[in-house]
Amino acid sequence: MEIRITIVTFIALLALLVVLHAADTVLTFKDPTPQRYELTARASQIDQRTRPHPEIDFVFEKGGKPADVENASVDTRVKPEGKLVVWLMGHSAPLFERVNSYGLHAIRVHYANGWFSKFGNAAPSDDDKFLGKIRLEAATGEDFSDAVNIPKPDGMMERALQFVKWLAKENPPGCWDYFLTDDRQALRWDRVIMAGSSHGSTTASRFAKHQRVDRVVMFCGPRDQLETWQALPSATPANRFFGFSHVLDGGWTGHHYDRSWELLGLHQFGPIVNVDNAVPPYSNTRRLITTADVKNNTRRAHSSVVPGGAAVKNASDKFIHEDVWRYLFTHPVAQVGNAVPHDPNCPMDLRSLVKKTEKTNKGN
Repeated sequence: MEIRITIVTFIALLALLVVLHAADTVLTFKDPTPQRYELTARASQIDQRTRPHPEIDFVFEKGGKPADVENASVDTRVKPEGKLVVWLMGHSAPLFERVNSYGLHAIRVHYANGWFSKFGNAAPSDDDKFLGKIRLEAATGEDFSDAVNIPKPDGMMERALQFVKWLAKENPPGCWDYFLTDDRQALRWDRVIMAGSSHGSTTASRFAKHQRVDRVVMFCGPRDQLETWQALPSATPANRFFGFSHVLDGGWTGHHYDRSWELLGLHQFGPIVNVDNAVPPYSNTRRLITTADVKNNTRRAHSSVVPGGAAVKNASDKFIHEDVWRYLFTHPVAQVGNAVPHDPNCPMDLRSLVKKTEKTNKGN
């Protein structure tokens, strides 16, 4: 009996050592010509299993131009953090430049996300997780929704895997294989930062509830204001979700974002902080807003929180939110602010409010 216990104990210790060794692996670049690499590829050429889904406006070509181009970048001049940003929205060169400067790898994948224009306002009144199920199917390629049929090769997870495998082959100096499991059959999701804006930040959040990731960065989101999936048990701890919104954004004034943030549990880690009146680390909070001047343009407000043409600059023509962007992607997740109570001005049951408004309008 003692021998059997010893053997079992030895095997358990060996397994633990293997796990600890993997966790302690530090990524270092050995590029003879350090530089910033920008790469593109078509998803349909990387993986022959991919298929268009015109029924949800998900195609490989639009207007005679490729629509399935994927983007990636890494800067081997910067000490790597060993984290991969998976961006779920249109390619943002300014954003990728910044995350690379933080020592992060970055990719944008083309996956079956065209469903939103068809189903975005089609959620039945008796299903408060309808859109969340579609998002999860689009992200995983697994059968979570009866409304769509998205196979694995066209889901975000598989597209990201195949793209990273392609990058590992095409760009060895970038060390992309660091983000692959030993058998190369999956990504190391514990080394992945899910990020997106608007529709993309919402799917990034829904996926992170299902799959543990290193961090979630949510620009102008999440939405799905009539749903409750945001309150589901989460594989990714709540302190790893970070949000940033402009106060003139319709999603903010309509309480889509602050509601989602509370359902996600982010009020446990500090108050909502206006970054224009504060300095890093913003009370270690996970909920950031801005009142920066966007000329009262609500559409610009929506996009202004992401590096790019809509972002606000100072008199020196420099973006005013550089510190915020760095904070969102690099602030230590273990450093959290003090919990605050529920905001009484944040309505949590928007579905009932919509029904009440519709009933009132019909009565008039």
